[in-house]
Amino acid sequence: MPDQDHVRGALCLIAAAFLFAAMAALLKVVSASHLGNEDIVFFRNLFGLLALLPWLIRRGIPALSTTYPGLHVLRSVAGLASMYCFFFAIGHMPLADAMVLNYTAPLFVPLMALVWLKEEVTARLWAAISLGFIGVVLTLKPGMGLFSPIALVALTSGLLAAVSVVTIRRMAHHEPSTRIVFYYSAVSTLISLAPLWWAWQPPTLMQLGLMALIGVLATGGQLFMTHGYTLAAAARIGPFMYVAVVFAALFGWIFWTEIPDGLSFAGAALVCIAGVLAIRHMNIATAPADDSGEYRDASPSRSKH
Repeated sequence: MPDQDHVRGALCLIAAAFLFAAMAALLKVVSASHLGNEDIVFFRNLFGLLALLPWLIRRGIPALSTTYPGLHVLRSVAGLASMYCFFFAIGHMPLADAMVLNYTAPLFVPLMALVWLKEEVTARLWAAISLGFIGVVLTLKPGMGLFSPIALVALTSGLLAAVSVVTIRRMAHHEPSTRIVFYYSAVSTLISLAPLWWAWQPPTLMQLGLMALIGVLATGGQLFMTHGYTLAAAARIGPFMYVAVVFAALFGWIFWTEIPDGLSFAGAALVCIAGVLAIRHMNIATAPADDSGEYRDASPSRSKH
């Protein structure tokens, strides 16, 4: 019988999954309004940075002192590239498929951790990874005339998110999570400002309102997710974040009549099962550190943000 904290933690993650899926649906709406991907990414980063300013005001400039500037830049570049890919995929493919391919990050993390951090990959983890990539193949459907380069963009978002995770794991025992998130937001905002030099499209008041709502949903998702992980270990409740795929499928069906075919259902199921197995063996949360699809280490030894 699960204790009350585990139940509450699981409910918090389900709420977070709903908010993240709703945010992705709104991103699809904004993309359809002809606001460019460059503008969408910039405004998302800008709103995220503004949300962190109260923390900076309270803690002061000394809170930004770090001995890992290179790792912060690497994490930010990987996370930003993942965000560009994920947001672009949302606007050009079924919502549920984009979420599934983005949520492959836990499958890439063990491989990168093996090469970079020399972390052991057990036989069970290899089995989970293999199962997950079978699911990816089913979702991509290569050789059936249904293969789309957009799907590779979505898959790349998961790969880049994994790079970000491993970088965070490298800094986890030395840097507080709030500082990591702040540097990510600041660097991403600065970098995403550059493409506006040639791609700027003045947003309408409606588009700005939608972007602000996206920021609210993302922040709400972060609050529920973070509180959930303070109540129970990631290995116990992290798999509930995969409910986001189900919510995304429902939103896609209700608003865009997107109905996944049998291969997509099978592929999504395998990716979710494999992700759950990977989480249980590596204690990695499947919840994005932000709405870009990045994932974070949620082991008990880390502070939460």
